[in-house]
Amino acid sequence: MNETNNLTRRDFIKVVSAAGSGLVLGFYLPAKGEELRALGEPAFSPNAWLNIDTKGLTTITVARSEMGQGARTALPMIVAEELEADWEKIRLEFALAHPDKYGDMTTGGSTSVRRSWEMLRKAGATAREMLITAASQAWNVDRTTCRAENGAVIHVPSKRRRTYGQLAEQAAKLPAPTDVPLKDSKDFRLLGKSLPRLDSREKIAGRARFGIDTKIPGMLVATIERCPVFGGKLKSFDATKALAIKGVQRVLEVPNGVAVVANSTWAALQGRAALTVSWDEGPHAELSSASIHKMFEEKSKQDGKVMRQEGEVAAALAAAAQKIEAVYEVPFLAHAPMEPMNCIAEVRSDSAEIWAPTQSPQGAQREVAQVTGLPLEKIKVHTTLLGGGFGRRLLSDFVAEAAQLSKVMGAPVQIFWTREDDMQHGFHRPASYHRMSAALDKDAQLSAWQHHLVAPSISAQLFGGGENNPRPDAVDGAAQLPYRIPNLLVDYVMANTAVPIGWWRSVYNTQNAFVNECFLDEIAAAAKVDPFQLRLQLLPEGSRLRGVLELVADKAEWNKPPATGRGRGIACHACFGSYVAEIAEVSIDQTNHVRVHKVVCAVDCGPIVNPDIIAAQFEGAVVMALSATLKSAITIAHGRVEQGNFDDFPLLTFDEMPDVEVHILPSTASQGGIGEPGVPPVVPAVCNAIFAATGKRIRRLPIRSEDLRGT
Repeated sequence: MNETNNLTRRDFIKVVSAAGSGLVLGFYLPAKGEELRALGEPAFSPNAWLNIDTKGLTTITVARSEMGQGARTALPMIVAEELEADWEKIRLEFALAHPDKYGDMTTGGSTSVRRSWEMLRKAGATAREMLITAASQAWNVDRTTCRAENGAVIHVPSKRRRTYGQLAEQAAKLPAPTDVPLKDSKDFRLLGKSLPRLDSREKIAGRARFGIDTKIPGMLVATIERCPVFGGKLKSFDATKALAIKGVQRVLEVPNGVAVVANSTWAALQGRAALTVSWDEGPHAELSSASIHKMFEEKSKQDGKVMRQEGEVAAALAAAAQKIEAVYEVPFLAHAPMEPMNCIAEVRSDSAEIWAPTQSPQGAQREVAQVTGLPLEKIKVHTTLLGGGFGRRLLSDFVAEAAQLSKVMGAPVQIFWTREDDMQHGFHRPASYHRMSAALDKDAQLSAWQHHLVAPSISAQLFGGGENNPRPDAVDGAAQLPYRIPNLLVDYVMANTAVPIGWWRSVYNTQNAFVNECFLDEIAAAAKVDPFQLRLQLLPEGSRLRGVLELVADKAEWNKPPATGRGRGIACHACFGSYVAEIAEVSIDQTNHVRVHKVVCAVDCGPIVNPDIIAAQFEGAVVMALSATLKSAITIAHGRVEQGNFDDFPLLTFDEMPDVEVHILPSTASQGGIGEPGVPPVVPAVCNAIFAATGKRIRRLPIRSEDLRGT
């Protein structure tokens, strides 16, 4: 971590206790995308708090959302380890959005732990040292004869003991030390252990409150009928029948369509169903998956903007003893979280209060400010538990809808989206089209690699950017190809469409890992080399990716043949600071049904916080990746999404879930993320396993029966 001239070590952590509050430390956690920023002011502006009250309860307040990734448990574990706290007396609270203190409060990019690791450890260690000092002063003994243990300080010679609650107020009178020792990893008693999640009991008992569970007094409920066609607009509507429904309060035009506001969810839905609406479908009424494919195909004939270049690819391809070429395609995908979009807004004349399952509290704050004209500091955002996020809740369109309706109605309003709304009016993972070329020289060595990529750009659609200056996000996972190839070219043609797109778990790494790792398998077959051995040849000795590749091959017994009728495939990928390799074992029956029996995963994510959380994230990653591989796609016809629910956008079912093994490579290297890196290698591992079992190559997703005919 690099310090700046404007923020000293003493500024990192300060005592901010009030009388009777125990020991309260304020400290600064770097925002997503930065190591450390200057606060630009002499005053200390902490964005997280560690509070030890007089009963010994330790509360950590941090600005990160919880959507099943385990932040509520992992972050307290880091503090508790250094604090030597009693784990049974630890809890986490979420901060309210604050434009000055928190910078970017976004929960995304697998950053919750890796951006907080060092500072949370220092905060815990600082509190520990202050408590030890307070105890030594109370006993009038040398502090080196005291140690902290399980929520108390012990005087070793006399075995006297005082709890943190008993010491908290005395410790709060001390200055925060400027330098504190951190524990050696060999002495960890919590980190690296599979402690149960702090929120498990709440969820099992049904007490956990998600956004959709939240209710406030006087709340109205609203739903919106939107134009089914991208970019379409409202022409007219008749609300006569809707207003006749008992409980419907008002029907009104809003920017996205027609809103029905009622005193219950049921009344709002009935009122919406009774609407008569006429739409101007606009310029995209004939947009289809076929027309998008054709556009991608035509654009693939253009030269792209060079995103990475090494050596002379054209010359190496021209001189190839063998040239390998392939085209890969991936579709649009919906996020499909179990909890659809929802939000409660209470807009008053001088302030607003929001309750939302959001990954971006400050994004929500900004949306409300635009709708209401209120200053950010007058907008309070409560982040509830999220029933899945996967990147969808980074965008706050649903929050703006709630705020607008609350402002008009003069009452709190909960907006809710149906499953169909979520599927058809969300922000989809981009589709993409890839032309791949490679060269083998006379010795069957890989001498050239070209990846020509055509795709929409999320950042360009959301933030602007023309085709002559494409943003680089679409080549994430392609431009960072880890293999040592003397001649390499990655170029990109931006091809935006009218389909709304957004971040989807691991973003473009899902598309590009599929293409990279399947095409490398094609190269291995052409060179008559074992796919695992080819990857070893191309990865540097001692590299972290090579380490997980060797581990997964060992754990999956790659050198032993699979069971009769089965095939194995291997793939690896690095993203979000973590390194992952995965092996899938599959079979294909006479009806061309693909069954994935087992997925073995190996990960190097740096220091381990909670192995069970890591395993859970990889199991979830397998579900999401297999759904995308075998089942799911968003298709477009007549300018609209054809899918609407899980009947036509199916996800993996319980009976289809393979055995999943997760092996963690011990590492002292830099911290990596966990929520997303497990997704990208699953898809190519399965497709490569299908080739091993059938000799059929999969170059488009999801896998179709016709792709396997003749097996």
